Amino acid sequence: MRNLILTMAALIIFPFAALTQDEARLLRFPAIHGDQVVFTYAGDLYTVAKSGGMARKLTNHDGFEMFARFSPDGRQIAFTAQYDGNTEVYVMPAAGGIPVRLTYTATLGRDDVSDRMGPNNIVMAWTPDGKYIVYRSRKQSYNDFVGQLFKVPVSGGLSEEIPLSTGGFCSFSPDGSKLAFNRVMREFRTWKYYKGGMADDIRIFDFTTGEVVNITGNDAQDIFPMWRGDNIYFLSDRDRTMNLFTYNIVDRQIRKLTNYTEYDIKFPSLGNNSIIYENGGFLYVFDLQSERPVKINVTIAEDFYGGRNELKDASKSISGADLSPDGKRVVFTARGDVFSVPAEEGITRNLTESSDAHDRSAAWSPDGKYIAYLSDQSGEYEIYIEAQDGSAEPVKLTSDADTYKFNILWSPDSKKILWSDKKLRLQYVHIDTKEVKQVDKSQVWEFNDFTWSPDSRWIAYVTQLPASNFGKILLFDTQSGEKTAVTDDWYTSNSPVFSYDGKYLFFASGRDFNPIYSETEWNHAYANMERIYFAILAADTPNPFAPKNDEVVIKEKDGKGDEGDKGGKGDKGVAESEDGVVVTRIDAAGLGDRIVGLPVRPSNYFNINALDNKVYYNEMMAGGDGVTLKLFDLKKKEETELGKGMFFSISYDGKKMLIAQQDKYAVIDLPQGKINISEFIDLSGLKTFVNKDEEWKQIFDEAWRQMRDFFYVENMHGVNWPAMKEKYGQMLPYVNNRNDLNYLIGEMIAELSIGHAYVNGGDKPAPERIKTGLLGAKVSKDASGFFRVDEILRGQNWSKSMRSPLTEVGVNVKEGDFILAVDGKPADKMPDLYAALLGKAGKPVELTVNSSASTAGSRKVIVTPVEDEAGLYYYNWVQHNVDYVNRKTNGEIGYIHIPDMGPEGLNEFVKYFYPQLAKKGLIIDDRGNGGGNVSPMIIERLQRQLTRSNMARNVEIAGQTPRQMMLGPKVMLINQYSASDGDLFPYAFKKHQMGTVIGVRTWGGVVGIRGSLPFIDGMDLRKPEFASYSAETSDWIIEGIGVEPDIVVDNDPALEYKGIDTQLDKAIEVILEQVKDYKGVPPIPAGPDKSK
Repeated sequence: MRNLILTMAALIIFPFAALTQDEARLLRFPAIHGDQVVFTYAGDLYTVAKSGGMARKLTNHDGFEMFARFSPDGRQIAFTAQYDGNTEVYVMPAAGGIPVRLTYTATLGRDDVSDRMGPNNIVMAWTPDGKYIVYRSRKQSYNDFVGQLFKVPVSGGLSEEIPLSTGGFCSFSPDGSKLAFNRVMREFRTWKYYKGGMADDIRIFDFTTGEVVNITGNDAQDIFPMWRGDNIYFLSDRDRTMNLFTYNIVDRQIRKLTNYTEYDIKFPSLGNNSIIYENGGFLYVFDLQSERPVKINVTIAEDFYGGRNELKDASKSISGADLSPDGKRVVFTARGDVFSVPAEEGITRNLTESSDAHDRSAAWSPDGKYIAYLSDQSGEYEIYIEAQDGSAEPVKLTSDADTYKFNILWSPDSKKILWSDKKLRLQYVHIDTKEVKQVDKSQVWEFNDFTWSPDSRWIAYVTQLPASNFGKILLFDTQSGEKTAVTDDWYTSNSPVFSYDGKYLFFASGRDFNPIYSETEWNHAYANMERIYFAILAADTPNPFAPKNDEVVIKEKDGKGDEGDKGGKGDKGVAESEDGVVVTRIDAAGLGDRIVGLPVRPSNYFNINALDNKVYYNEMMAGGDGVTLKLFDLKKKEETELGKGMFFSISYDGKKMLIAQQDKYAVIDLPQGKINISEFIDLSGLKTFVNKDEEWKQIFDEAWRQMRDFFYVENMHGVNWPAMKEKYGQMLPYVNNRNDLNYLIGEMIAELSIGHAYVNGGDKPAPERIKTGLLGAKVSKDASGFFRVDEILRGQNWSKSMRSPLTEVGVNVKEGDFILAVDGKPADKMPDLYAALLGKAGKPVELTVNSSASTAGSRKVIVTPVEDEAGLYYYNWVQHNVDYVNRKTNGEIGYIHIPDMGPEGLNEFVKYFYPQLAKKGLIIDDRGNGGGNVSPMIIERLQRQLTRSNMARNVEIAGQTPRQMMLGPKVMLINQYSASDGDLFPYAFKKHQMGTVIGVRTWGGVVGIRGSLPFIDGMDLRKPEFASYSAETSDWIIEGIGVEPDIVVDNDPALEYKGIDTQLDKAIEVILEQVKDYKGVPPIPAGPDKSK
């Protein structure tokens, strides 16, 4: 019997050092002024003397306080915090005090300190006069990669834009006339030693002339500019490890100042006479005169609330459930423990209760004696069995694990356990002898579908075929070791399961061909191809769907007649052994010809169970309304819908069913009709006391092991992977905030120097979000004190997701109008309009508006602010580019931007490609493409070649085949933010010589990922698993480098801020030259004369 929910995970043991308070470590985001140091530890701000000693806490909040920066006079600290839910800019006295919120911005979904995009509204610097605080924000960006620099008055008020299109870490010249800055923010990405297109340089922006100059210019990362006198200090990994360098603006020479080789310098900050930074979790002060670093010894004496042991509700972290053979109990795996829970009444038992191990995939033995589960308590995932009531010590069945184990499955006789692993093996172990037998080893992919026959002799499983990737069902005989094919190579099949009586093997298979046709072009797709089928295993077993012929039953003298086919003992095709166990008889000859289909609609089917002439299964129809639980009665030959949104498993005795529905569970009698659940299982007993030190260590180890077992090449890029575990694991005892655990894991996996190694999530503090209402406009503070509407973003008000509030019908606010009041409160008394819109997203707001800064003649309008303007900014940018290209080319050239290679990007392609097919040429903009997997679909459409021309009588404009194709030349734009499948897209475009590529080198990350395996507290780890290499040679492509353009054009951020897009201008120039040779479809020929 299969578990209800199948999950996966892995781990390794790390020698955990005892935490002492002698010296603190894992100190982050430091700042210094004179003799005062401020830093972040465990999500709070602390201060300590430059000479070291006992640190004093400055902040105390569930959110994360970070990026403290001293004012030029050292009296105040600006920092980024989450006091009111959003990640915003705050200021407080340097000695401590009540923080004052300065910004009110968009509530972004991705602004977490452990997200690879980094937090939003990061404090970068103060202006030299101490009047403004500069911060980086994505509040006006549609691209998570891109942020912009703003400055907010220290006294509060609306922010102003720094006149650059993009910006990151920055530092002002002493007189404030220039700004040294980075364009790109990738310091939170878990990718070290990076030299792809996003590797940044230090640039200087002159506020007077508007000129931008690149002063470092190499393929490594030059980041964190810090300007003091004639020197701009910065970090660079040009010698592999991040070290401190300096650039002299007079002689333009670069010198290396530090020489760390083990840990990178992290997040440096400039003080008035020194630079402070983190290295290996410790703080160092680099004196600018002596050019020598000195380590600060810091001690912290606090309760470390975030790291204390805590009672957790494991019911919020259920990863699997399995029903006992009699249906009286359910075993749950949750929060890394195994729980036995009564279906109705009784006690809940935590059978494993181990914060230092991840116990998962628990399964009840069919005889009810044992619960088997996977656990990494030994340092590797092994299979354990334990008495179901916890009365005896667990027994370890497997040893010397060499890779990640997936899920386990008991044999019906309770003597063997079957499992698959990452080395593409399918194996089983005898619980008595602990002998392991291999069923199969794939050369293509992992085994995910497998099942036992009722007599425990046969294993049915799905193996994936090469090239087609079809699933093929095989039978393995545990007695002879022979394999028998059930299905062939022509149709994909999955979800095999034996009927309880051993007569049939049920499965789902895609054998229905009902094409659907696109409304955008003459093209097809296939969906809902599966039905449920069953193979009749023994040649003499009757077909339950065979034609019948009713005949008179002649009674015998004893009055008994034909009892009919009741199933079980005496049933045709069913044999039993001496002990009453059903024997599964299989006749291999002609087995493929004994496949019968259930008369159900084509759809998608899984989780099939068959007993007593009834088949239970889940259906999920493409385009439907989710998962449905259904029953098919083989006797009545009819299907019954049992319930919506229900997953299920059936007890071994065939009498009970476990239902999972919307995070609730119920045990019911095996249903025959519509399910109505009146009472769910009481999960209130699923509590576990979590030792966070042990749990965090387990999560760290498991992340290390998962990367070891799943990384796309076994050599781990030549990295000494065990040494990396030791290197970063030694900081584990200092973790007292869940975000810092992600930071350590991120630093460790970053050593692999690869693009798609990500860590997110976990059970960590999450302040409640209070969403700011946004008007779809840019506003400024007028001299009158009121707010002037400077720019209104166009929207598509017929779409709820694209509403622009000030443009909606009846509002009629124009650019240049003034906002005089918000909900009756005078706007001239408000420093920041958005403070009055806090918590107003999606709620009606009354604005008093006028065409002049006067209440005379004003009017009141009701608007409903939006919570996110990213879509509006994107739509306006695209529309501007479409209009600009149209205007510059006299309507001859089309323009398409593709934001990603997922559904949104495909939708944008469809919306803009087909309406512009009449153009003579096409500019495809891949800049900022965040990736996905649909680029082959788009390339196929762009690559189409003219086959023939078409005409019809009285039609003056000829057509062609293929109809939906671009006849003229194509040009592609790329930049450093063209990422992942956004890298592969221009690679294919160049390889197939489809047109000219213009811009700068792309991101360079193409080793693919899939969903995360489970972790105890819900952490998400993405492991690079699927790589591309050259089609012609055995050489790796793109990863860590990117795709080079044919013509290099780099947009100047100062010009781009002014609306000058030199890359787009170059594309227009190139394609206008190419379109001069445009021929189009040949003229319609004269009618043929066939009279002669």
